[in-house]
Amino acid sequence: MKKTAFYILFYLVTISVFSQTRGEIPSDIILALKTGNAKEIASNMNENVEMVILDKEGIYSKTQAEMILKDFFMKNPPRKFSLLHQGGKAESKYGIGDLETSDDTFRVYFLLKRKNEKTLIHQFRIEKENE
Repeated sequence: MKKTAFYILFYLVTISVFSQTRGEIPSDIILALKTGNAKEIASNMNENVEMVILDKEGIYSKTQAEMILKDFFMKNPPRKFSLLHQGGKAESKYGIGDLETSDDTFRVYFLLKRKNEKTLIHQFRIEKENE
């Protein structure tokens, strides 16, 4: 009987967690990735962001991060962005997606955390899909 109650509770908590995280990645971030809008992505960043864009790695200010992303998108104009997976809790969320360009496909990872009632990007990574 205790096992059955445990499994029911586990099932209800799992459903609750997944239903709360559905659609949690702000749509303006997804649209900005689809269109290569570095300014919009940067506007959703924390004041400092941990970022890896191919061979550039470091902790950057929003302004620096915007310039790095702008350079990346100029060299790799997006054709399509697909959000493949997302999850997390109310305080932190993550997204993983594929960014297709005319020459390559890149895997994009980002971590968002809640800060002062706003969800902001704290980590952002773009790497070649097959590396």
